Amino acid sequence: MDCEIAPLPREQWEGYTFPFRYISSHYYDAEIDTADDGFSVRFIKKPFETPQKNEFDDLDKLYQSHWIGAEAYGVIIDGTLIAAIEMWKEEWSNRLRVTELWVADDYRRRGIGGALMNLAKQKARGMGCRALMLETQSCNENAIAFYLAQGLIFFGFDRCCYSNSDIEHRGVRIELGMFI
Repeated sequence: MDCEIAPLPREQWEGYTFPFRYISSHYYDAEIDTADDGFSVRFIKKPFETPQKNEFDDLDKLYQSHWIGAEAYGVIIDGTLIAAIEMWKEEWSNRLRVTELWVADDYRRRGIGGALMNLAKQKARGMGCRALMLETQSCNENAIAFYLAQGLIFFGFDRCCYSNSDIEHRGVRIELGMFI
């Protein structure tokens, strides 16, 4: 799908909320083993007993106060925002972080997410960043597959980013990225 990506100015779009929802049949189980000579970590793809539906209507917002200096871009059709990406340059590490990537349910799998990710890669190169980074959850199998198809690789994880039970809840924060 051809789409025009336009800047979403902070003064107009700050606080804009979009629904965060996905269904997963699988998750990546974080297996962490510790031994006297070190430790190892593996993420093994496993099926849920029943597909997991994750829905949050007010979790993701554009221009949240902790992303000072973020830039957002989106696709608007007939006056309605149908996709958005927000990026923030980590000055201290010289990395561009994708803080939000959202495509409305009816517009997924049409190339819009790929076009937004290509914009992020272009912005990272243009800013002279050394890497492009983002986070997702170990239970969001479709997002992980999409990001891997975009050329991102596993960079790391945080086993208690959202709660002290992230591993048990199958929602470990996974950092994916690419070197620029």
